[in-house]
Amino acid sequence: MTHDATVMVGVDGSAASLHALDWAAAEARTRGHALRIVCSYSVPSFTAASLDGGYAALDDTAILEGARAVLLEAKERARADGPLDVTATVATGDATGVLVEMSREVSLAVVGTRGRGGFADRLLGTVSSALPAHAYCPTVVVPLRGADGSAVADDGPLPAVRPVRRIVVGIDGSPQADLALRRAIAEARAWGAELVAVAGVPVGAGAGILAWMPATIDHEQLLADAAEGLNVVVDRALVDNPDITVRRHVLDGTGAELLTEFSSASDLVVLGSRGRGGFAGLLLGSTSQAVLHHAQCPVMVVTNRCKDAGASDAPQ
Repeated sequence: MTHDATVMVGVDGSAASLHALDWAAAEARTRGHALRIVCSYSVPSFTAASLDGGYAALDDTAILEGARAVLLEAKERARADGPLDVTATVATGDATGVLVEMSREVSLAVVGTRGRGGFADRLLGTVSSALPAHAYCPTVVVPLRGADGSAVADDGPLPAVRPVRRIVVGIDGSPQADLALRRAIAEARAWGAELVAVAGVPVGAGAGILAWMPATIDHEQLLADAAEGLNVVVDRALVDNPDITVRRHVLDGTGAELLTEFSSASDLVVLGSRGRGGFAGLLLGSTSQAVLHHAQCPVMVVTNRCKDAGASDAPQ
């Protein structure tokens, strides 16, 4: 599978998707990548009795013109901050399926939350929830939030995209977390950002998944063992990146709790997830879903499918 040095972003004309576009354009410009803007739509069909049980599709001319208008606005917006290699594509079909298929050819996919027209009609909609699990490249979900983390009205001014100055990556010793760490290192290099690796061990008395352990268990030793494991993982990743500094924290709590808390003072959260093949069954693990729902900054999800998607590529 060949992944181009391209950032892909899905737009639908909503405030949330335009905010995601702004983030994707900044990422593409910083990494020296091209930007591909995609607007997807589907036309409903209705049973037509006069056609002997066949189906009659609505005329999609007006919908197509609307999609083209959205793309024209998006291209102009993406180029507003300077020259950028931008292409725009109108695609027919389910938005999630279209973006998943196109993710085979790009290095990063970006979508927003609280969009309309199929992108999100709940806190996290179909695309922003399903794409990270099934994409063939890392996916960034950009929440429509103000600088203080509060929700932004759909008809209000869009918040400015913050440069990525602090990146937090979740580490739990899994292969997926290793992939996430590699990608976080690449992002830190491209942006000149501070990188923080966080591991959570829920050892708090009376709560957490380890609360059932006997009182004689040395919780401090558990944290120390986790810190040693975190150092091994990070040091291994830095063998090929000796110029990158990674701050490390092992804290009492679950990964979801800690990464969500760190997101309030970070510009990007990166985490790994097993994901699932196909569209049946669980989409993402509980940690990934929880962070995507509650994070105050953009979240990048890296799955096993992203192994060949330029996780360690350098800026062009």
